[in-house]
Amino acid sequence: MKKAEAKIEDELQAEYDLKSLQVRKVGPGREGFGRFVVRLEPDVARVFPDADSVNEALRFLIRVTRENKPALSNDAGDD
Repeated sequence: MKKAEAKIEDELQAEYDLKSLQVRKVGPGREGFGRFVVRLEPDVARVFPDADSVNEALRFLIRVTRENKPALSNDAGDD
C-alpha cells in the first residue's frame, strides 16, 4: 500500500516575488528601516518616555549651546 501523496495547497499569487524578500533579525540587534536606535538608561527613560520628548530636549540643548557659543568664546579672551 502506497502512501497517498500529500497535496500542498499554494494560496500565494503567482505575481509574488518571494526571492526578493529579505530575512531580518529579531530582537535588539535588528536593523531598522533607516532609523537610528539609541538606548536610554532607565533613569533617563523615566524622564523621556518617548522619542518626541527626547528629540525636543535635544533640540533645546542644541539651540542653547549655539546661542551661548559666541559668549563663551568671548569670555575666554578676557583674561
